[in-house]
Amino acid sequence: MAKYKYTALDLQSKKFSGEVNARDDADLKRILRGQGLTPVKYHTVEAKATNYRMKANEMGEFSRQLANMLASGITIVRAMEIIKDRDFKPKIKQVYEKLHGDIQQGLTLSEGMKLQDGVFPELLINMYASGEASGQLEQVADKMGTHYEKEHRLNGKVKSAMTYPIVLLVVTLIVVMVIFAVVLPTFFLLFEDIELPGITQVMLAISGFIQHYWYTVIIGVLIGIALFRFLLRIYAVSYQVDRAKLKIRIIGPLLKIVYTARFARTLSSLYSSGISMLSALEITATIIGNKYIEAQFVEVVKDVRNGDPLSVTVHSVDGFDKKLGTTILIGEESGRLDAMLESTAESFDYEAEMATDRLVQLIQPVMIVVLATVVGGIVLSVMLPMLELYQNI
Repeated sequence: MAKYKYTALDLQSKKFSGEVNARDDADLKRILRGQGLTPVKYHTVEAKATNYRMKANEMGEFSRQLANMLASGITIVRAMEIIKDRDFKPKIKQVYEKLHGDIQQGLTLSEGMKLQDGVFPELLINMYASGEASGQLEQVADKMGTHYEKEHRLNGKVKSAMTYPIVLLVVTLIVVMVIFAVVLPTFFLLFEDIELPGITQVMLAISGFIQHYWYTVIIGVLIGIALFRFLLRIYAVSYQVDRAKLKIRIIGPLLKIVYTARFARTLSSLYSSGISMLSALEITATIIGNKYIEAQFVEVVKDVRNGDPLSVTVHSVDGFDKKLGTTILIGEESGRLDAMLESTAESFDYEAEMATDRLVQLIQPVMIVVLATVVGGIVLSVMLPMLELYQNI
């Protein structure tokens, strides 16, 4: 599929110009003739890459709108025309315009989404392809709207849990640097003629370094952050980091619930839409958000392909709540695996929200203790010499 820029004439010899997607020159002429136009000149143009990945809330809104319009009897072409004409960000509008153009040329919605490499996740593409094949695109779109709304809510809670300690840490660093660079040197001038305690000597050394080399501290912090972000792009490093997160005493169990909820919800959506269990597992592994867990799914898929029950293979995954295997086993024994997966997904979604709330409640006192320790050390380093001065007087 290529993009053509054309100039054409209608039956009254009125000139029209525009752009259209077509498979080749013959396809372009067929499209224009269908619009009552005769091409005069045309040439292919390089399509601009959007370099954009749809976020969970954007995909949830898109799916919900699509489901509502399809339920009202609006055709998919007309539905996409309405969606693309809404007031979106330029990059999102470009995505919808290209999708609308591809559908006009005869492609299905899932085929158009696949052409925009990387914009839409494989999960959404496969779900829509399944809905198109079964004639249930409206129901699938509605289900994906709910799926991504829950995903967005869960992601928002996790981000909120991490935002608080990051903001508090940044504020603490700024306040401490100001204290060391501006406030403490004034006090330390009073202590030149007395022997300083060990803690005060340490604080004096830190204060002197920050006072004279503050820019080095800032540059060092920025380099450290940039280096950490770069290292996380290396698979071996991100694999070990994701594995280590699961081993942290308090945070690890909470993260397991979040990953389990994400797995159960996605697998439920895929399997209940008619996608084979093997394909559903392969797709689900890529959206869990943990490289360590994802790597284990090579064996999971292999075991399921060899005939092992899903409940047994999932139970062996290090990083999931152990209750998952038990609930899947009940679904397998009752012959209602799709219903049990959906029920399990709802249960773990609730637990994941509760887990993130507990995470925030745990982080807050820890950060307050850290801040109090730092401030207490600074106050102690000033008060000890002052008490000694008072005793001398």
